[in-house]
Order: sequence, then C-alpha cells, then structure tokens
Amino acid sequence: MSAIPSVSLAEFSVFSGDLDSVTFKDKTLINTINQYSYCIAQEDAAFKASLIGADILLPDGMAIVAASALLNNQKIKKIAGADLHQFFLEDLNKKGGSCFYLGASSETLFKIEQRLKVEFPNVKVKTFSPAFKTKFSTEDNDEMIQEVNAFKPDVLFVGMTAPKQEKWAFLHKEALDVKVICSIGAVFDFYAGTVQRPSNFWIQLRLEWFIRLIKEPKRMWKRYLYYGPIFLLLILKEKWKAIGGLNN
Repeated sequence: MSAIPSVSLAEFSVFSGDLDSVTFKDKTLINTINQYSYCIAQEDAAFKASLIGADILLPDGMAIVAASALLNNQKIKKIAGADLHQFFLEDLNKKGGSCFYLGASSETLFKIEQRLKVEFPNVKVKTFSPAFKTKFSTEDNDEMIQEVNAFKPDVLFVGMTAPKQEKWAFLHKEALDVKVICSIGAVFDFYAGTVQRPSNFWIQLRLEWFIRLIKEPKRMWKRYLYYGPIFLLLILKEKWKAIGGLNN
C-alpha cells in the first residue's frame, strides 16, 4: 500500500488525500470517524483502539473537516462511507472483482444484490446476515469468518453499526482472507433503499446531518444535539493544549 496522507486529530491519524491516489497492495482496514464516533471513542477503549489501528481512517463528517482546519490549519475533504462504497464498486466493476456484504438483515442484503446486478453487473457478490445480538459468540465469529474466507472477496463491506462493526473488523482483520475491509454501517440501508440518504443538494450544502436529524429525530438527536457540543469542547481543549504547548 502506498504512503497514506493524513493529519493528526488528537490520537487519531485522519486520511487527508483522495482514494484514487492510494494503491491497495497489502491487506487494508478502512474505518471512518465523525463527531459521534470521536466522542464515543473517549468512553470505549476497544473502539478507540479500532479507530487508531485502522490503516485508513476517513473523515466522515463536516465536523471532522472543520476540526482539522482548526487544529492543523489544513483543509481536508469529507469522505463518507457511501463515497467509499461507490468508489470500490466502480473499481471492482472495471476489474471484474468481488465483494462480500457482512451484516444487516437478509431482506436488506437481497435488495443490495438486486441493485448490484443492474448497476455493477461485473461485480461478483456474496452476502451473509449474522445473528442479531449485542455480542457475538466464538461460534458466531468463526461462522462469519468461514463464510467470508470461502468466497475470498477483494473487498469486504461490514455493516453492523458503530462501534460494533469497527471493533469486529479490527479484532478479526488477520483471520479474514480479503484484500480490503471497510466498516460502512448505514450504507447498507442507503444502498438497499430501506433508508433514504439525503440528496446531493443537501450534501453539497453540508447539511446532510440536519436532514438525517429531521427524518430520524429519535435515533439521531443524541448523536448531533448531545454529542455535537461535547465534540466541540473536546476539540477546543485540544486547541488549547496546542497553544499552551507553543507558549511553554
């Protein structure tokens, strides 16, 4: 894998380049970070380790982009999980590659497969819906790994919601016979059409988060309205530390 351009955000090394400039030669674990996951990582050591341990940590949110500008005086580009998903599907379609979807319900996975047949007919695909539970047993993990390894995909998409998916992918990275592992959560539902992602109009206005809040207030209010201010305080604390370090 080529050198990965990145910027520091506290303990995290956040990707600062373009995906098409990366050469994926070695096994690569890709996770994403947003203001919510940044905050949750302060409370969950295993989750923090999975984000720090990723080979590529994408800035999936305008709050992360703004934080980089404040702390590093460097502009980076938001790359959402949906952007990552699209990038690999287009690449696999050109090469006749393969991908595996691990997570979500059988119904959601079926809808993903049907859409892929139309939009990316050259991509070989397999799916597996694991048991829906808070914590997987050793048998559950072994079954998932066996399903993936029997197919040996070029790209594995993991969609179990954060922080579960990131911790699972990080823990089992070495056991998985794949080239690239991507934790992309809600993208499974977006691509299946079971959850509607805000249009490009709102994305370009940098208001995707606001539309998601309006559409799913019960699920999203805490992520944006509670953790938003916490994230701001954490970033301002980092800025204060940096200023203090310069003055000492």
